[in-house]
Amino acid sequence: MQDAYYSSLVVQTAVDLANTLRPIKGEDALETVEQLREFLDDHPVAEPPGPAANQGTGPRHLTRADLAEVRALRETVREVLERASADAGEAAALINDGLRRSRATPVLRHEDDRWWTEVTSDTDRCSAHLAATTLSALASVIATLGPARLGVCAGPTCRATFVDLSRNGSKQYCTRTCAHRASVAAYRSRRSPC
Repeated sequence: MQDAYYSSLVVQTAVDLANTLRPIKGEDALETVEQLREFLDDHPVAEPPGPAANQGTGPRHLTRADLAEVRALRETVREVLERASADAGEAAALINDGLRRSRATPVLRHEDDRWWTEVTSDTDRCSAHLAATTLSALASVIATLGPARLGVCAGPTCRATFVDLSRNGSKQYCTRTCAHRASVAAYRSRRSPC
């Protein structure tokens, strides 16, 4: 997996982006430009390389158009995570279309005696760079570990997404909290009198 560029950090950025929308709870953590700025600050891999990145030179200039583009990307990333295990072909089509729209380009990198490929965008739009990095990371996970590693939490009151990078690939819940809730609910249902 060293030759395919998907770091757990980039994969987590994709999951975090998808999970800024909580459909069951009706929560959206990406409604304002300021929330987008905070998301990008918390996820440095989402920054375009070069002078467009905020490198301590002052606040990043983001617009409502940037917000709209990232929200549209979020829909694509979420759809990939939701569909991959059930319809890998559709997930692949979504990824390929998103990479084309972001003008994604693979780049060969070398650092510390290590070579790897990185997919980036030739534009400084934050949405294009975010699309190139997150969608290529999800594509690498599908190619190396299989589409069943992408999914939606099995918790009955949760629709959070996840990517399972574990060795055994048996993840069903987005967090240990959701897994614990399901375990407690199953235990109580077994113990309750009919």
